[in-house]
Amino acid sequence: MDIETKVWETLCSEEDIVRRTAELGKQISEDYKDKKLFVISLLKGSFIFTADLVRKIDIPVKLGFMTTSSYGHSEESSGKINVLADINDDVEGYDILVVDDITDSALTMSFVMNHLKSKNPASIKCCVLLDKPVRRKVDLVPDYVGFEIDDKFVVGYGLNYGDYYRNVPYVFNVTNQDR
Repeated sequence: MDIETKVWETLCSEEDIVRRTAELGKQISEDYKDKKLFVISLLKGSFIFTADLVRKIDIPVKLGFMTTSSYGHSEESSGKINVLADINDDVEGYDILVVDDITDSALTMSFVMNHLKSKNPASIKCCVLLDKPVRRKVDLVPDYVGFEIDDKFVVGYGLNYGDYYRNVPYVFNVTNQDR
């Protein structure tokens, strides 16, 4: 697919993302008040969302990063999760919040949460910018959700197409129509 020749349908505007991220930050701040919050961002897709989100959290936050892969350059997950870079921090006793750009099959989030549980955190929850529940392959419901979306391939605001378009400040779907 030549994405440049297709129509881009905005699903989540920049303004909607700013508003919803502020709401999530406020809720997370309330829920984790008086706790040791450790936010773990799943790279690469969640880096923009995580940066914006943690700036809206008004309690102390420790931040770490993991890199996983299940997509490659495809539009669908392969189902095989690889940890390319694990966190090196000791998370024992911390309340972990795993942040990702999207949950569809939930295979990656389920894998990561189980992986992190073995490191003895006090608790573990997850936050996603986009939730696509119709694609779920495992029983996992994200604890914090920016937007629930239909079964569409989405790009922008950290989500990529062929390692490009992460810098677009909104989330869009590419339609089959030509521009």
